[in-house]
Amino acid sequence: MKVLLSIKPEFVDKIFSGEKKYEYRKNIFKKTNIDTIVVYSTKPVGKIVGEIKIDCILNESIENLWNKTHQASGISYERFKSYFQNKERGYAIKIRETKKYEKPLSPVELFTNFHPPQSFCYIE
Repeated sequence: MKVLLSIKPEFVDKIFSGEKKYEYRKNIFKKTNIDTIVVYSTKPVGKIVGEIKIDCILNESIENLWNKTHQASGISYERFKSYFQNKERGYAIKIRETKKYEKPLSPVELFTNFHPPQSFCYIE
């Protein structure tokens, strides 16, 4: 099953360059059979740019999460702490492989009444 995940363009670039191997989230999918993330690069890009195959999803205390993932996080500790501010636990989606589309797709051409997901939405 797939989800459409909204990710900021700066992080999208780091994911597809291989610099960022973990995508952090405060909340995660309820369904357990998600194996692929379809990447929606938020404005100003506003396009679906590729796919991520999930290796695993870590659910840890914030400190443990950073300790286990920081070398491939693609972000600073300050940014990480700011994102998880006031949270005791967080999630890190470990990226197994990526596939960047040659031509980004317009979501309004694929989905009726498209509204970018605040975090994610199930698409299959």
